[in-house]
Amino acid sequence: MKLSKFNKSVTLNQTLSKHNWFNVGGNAEILFVPEDIKDLIGLLKSKPKKYEIYPIGAGSNILVSDKGIKGITLITKKLNQISIDNFGVITAQAGAVDADVARFARDQERTGLEFLVGIPGTIGGGIKMNSGAFGAEFKDILIDVKAINNLGEIKTFSNKELQMGYRKIGLSKEWIFYEARFKSSKDSKDKITTKMRRIIHLRKEAQPTAVKTGGSTFKNPINKKAWKLIDEAGCRGLQNGDAMISEKHCNFIINLKKSTSQEIEELAQMVQDKVFEKSGIRLDWEIQRVGIK
Repeated sequence: MKLSKFNKSVTLNQTLSKHNWFNVGGNAEILFVPEDIKDLIGLLKSKPKKYEIYPIGAGSNILVSDKGIKGITLITKKLNQISIDNFGVITAQAGAVDADVARFARDQERTGLEFLVGIPGTIGGGIKMNSGAFGAEFKDILIDVKAINNLGEIKTFSNKELQMGYRKIGLSKEWIFYEARFKSSKDSKDKITTKMRRIIHLRKEAQPTAVKTGGSTFKNPINKKAWKLIDEAGCRGLQNGDAMISEKHCNFIINLKKSTSQEIEELAQMVQDKVFEKSGIRLDWEIQRVGIK
């Protein structure tokens, strides 16, 4: 692949462990960190078709294979602009951190986005997963999203067209989100701040923080709580190498020191088996596992 045109944005064989919250995983065959939307569109239009693209935002909800990722790994962290129009519609680029968008809305005295402060990720990943916290989800506030595919084609998808469900959407993986619009309503900064502080407090009380983790490991089965099923199966504190089920919230896996991706996968499999043996329920991954098997 010719790198001359994108020499500042493209590098080869770079470790991905520093680009995800677990701090695990092998190398990216090609690492692309676009400076702006123009940079992103330019590479997608000029790259050979054989190269697949995998986007990573904050890396808070992914598990990267120890063998790394083939093709182009897209890091969206520089695509982080946030703005608001005269009607209170907030526009955020895919790499904008969820909490930053919540704080921006607060500073503009706009409510409805407070729950984003409790989601440790970026806008692009949040839409892809229809992430949620504290009784709200992305589908509740999203108006539409701009996306680009492998060929550099651009399209806008409405909330309805995305078919947003529980921790999933109905859109093909070929589309990469780069900008989204959100609805909001007017409220006082003090009231919004109070809501956000409560969310932050509840999150710190209930979830492990300041540790190497990937967020909720498994989706909640219908009318069940994954953490409770895991606890009842005797998995709280279970370890495999340096990977451990959190004592604080047992739907979280923690990398204690130098865990590998494989150790985390094996621990998750142990939990799935124990939960199935105890309850007859097979837990599904919420964390996205990516890379070479």
